[in-house]
Amino acid sequence: MPDLDDADRRILRLMQQDATLSTQGLADAAGLSTSPAWRRLRRLIETGVIDRQVALVPPAKAGLHALAYVQVSLLDHTEATLARFDRFVQTEAQILECATITGTFDYQLKIVAADPEGLEHFLMRRMLSLGIIRSTVTHFVLRQTKYTTALPL
Repeated sequence: MPDLDDADRRILRLMQQDATLSTQGLADAAGLSTSPAWRRLRRLIETGVIDRQVALVPPAKAGLHALAYVQVSLLDHTEATLARFDRFVQTEAQILECATITGTFDYQLKIVAADPEGLEHFLMRRMLSLGIIRSTVTHFVLRQTKYTTALPL
């Protein structure tokens, strides 16, 4: 990763807030002229500092009203079990995030569904039917008080 100077950090902060900014708008907001702003943005993309630019869709606007964090403990930690769970996680669109964690459980998942019944169906019929999960604990999100994808730069 290249060294980031103050101008790079300004560009990254601006892009994290609104990736649809025109090059001119980005340059103006970052206090740069257009060409240097464009070159810096290209470099940040080419070096992987900016991984991708996406549209953030509020789950409720997409009809997804249930959000839960699910902790998962696997039956065993063989290569086959780990690979099977990883394949499952990568192919299931309802799983927004998956992290290997320390403590009693092996993984923490962030899962969305249309409603609580949809989440139950996903857990019981899709995930637990894999036959490789020892236990799960589900925490429904009642209200989300903060959500951001922006890193503090």
